[in-house]
Amino acid sequence: MVYRRLGRSGLKVSALSLGSWITYANQVDVRAAREMMAAAFDAGVNFFDNAEVYADGASETVMGQALRELGWNRLDYIVSSKFFWGIEAARGHQENRKDTLNRKYLLGSVDASLKRLGLDYLDLIYCHRPDPHTPLEETVWAMHDIIQRGKALYWGTSEWSADEIRGAVAIARQHHLHAPVVEQPQYHLFHRRRVEQEYARLYDDVGLGLTTWSPLASGLLSGKYRAGIPADSRGARPELGWLQQHLTDPQRNAAVAQLETIAKELGGSVAQLAIAWVAHNPRVSSVITGASKIGQLHDNLGALALLPQLTPEVIQRIQAITGPLDDLA
Repeated sequence: MVYRRLGRSGLKVSALSLGSWITYANQVDVRAAREMMAAAFDAGVNFFDNAEVYADGASETVMGQALRELGWNRLDYIVSSKFFWGIEAARGHQENRKDTLNRKYLLGSVDASLKRLGLDYLDLIYCHRPDPHTPLEETVWAMHDIIQRGKALYWGTSEWSADEIRGAVAIARQHHLHAPVVEQPQYHLFHRRRVEQEYARLYDDVGLGLTTWSPLASGLLSGKYRAGIPADSRGARPELGWLQQHLTDPQRNAAVAQLETIAKELGGSVAQLAIAWVAHNPRVSSVITGASKIGQLHDNLGALALLPQLTPEVIQRIQAITGPLDDLA
C-alpha cells in the first residue's frame, strides 16, 4: 500500500480507501462488511468512508458493528462521515434536520453519527454539500467547535466550489480556527474539470487534499455495462434509475472497450486501470473505492500494481481515448 498525507495535514491515508455508499445496509450486511474491511485492512487500507445519509444512517450502524467485532487499535484506522442532507427517517420537524449546515444541525448530527458508529471521535468530517442559506462563517465556526470538543480531528468539504472552499479557509485564518484540509469530489476519466482546472490553484494556495469518489463512474468504467444493465448490478437498483442513461451511454462504453485493450497489455482489468489513473494524480490523497463482494474488493486493490506502469506514454493513450468524452472537452 502507498500512503499519502491528507493535503498539508500530518495525517497519512492509504492511497486506496473503502467507502460504504449504496452498499452497506443495502447490499452488504455486518458479516460481509466485516469480511471486506478486514481484507482491506490486511492489504494496508486505513481509511473507511461513510456518511449519515447513507442508507438513512444504517450504513454507519453496519460499519460501527463491524469495527467493534474487528477490535482494531483506534490509532490504526481512519473513519469519516459527512453531513448536510440529514436522515429522512428522523421524526419531528425537518427545518433543522436536512439540507443545512447550520450550527444546531452540525453539532447534533455529529453526536448521532458517533453513537451509530460506536466511536469516541471521527477522524474526518465533511460538509457533504454547500449550504447557500447558512452564513459560511457559522458553518466554519461549528466545524471548528466540533474539533475543539474532541469529536473530530479534521474537517473538509464535498463538492464545494473553489470559491466556497477559499472563503471557508479565509474565515478560518481570520479567526485562527481549524480550516478545511480536504475536499471530496467526484473524479474519474469522464469527469475531470473540477479537480484538474477549478481547484488547480487551491492545492498550493491552501494545501487542499483530495479524497475522491466514483473512480469507476458508478460502474461504467468496470466494463460490465457494455452489453446493457445486468440484473444483479448497481445500475439495476430502482432507486438508481437516474444512472441508467449514463451507464449505457454508447460512446463512453465504446471508449471503455478500447481501455480494456490497454488494461490487458498492463496485466490488469479496465476497472483497475481506471482506479490507477485516478491514484496517479499526485493531488489525490486517497481514492475511495466501493465493493459489494470480496472479489470486487480484491480486484480494486489490484489497481496498485498498475500504478508504476502508468508512464507518460500510457497516460497519453488513455486520455486520447477518453478525452473527447470527458467534461474537459
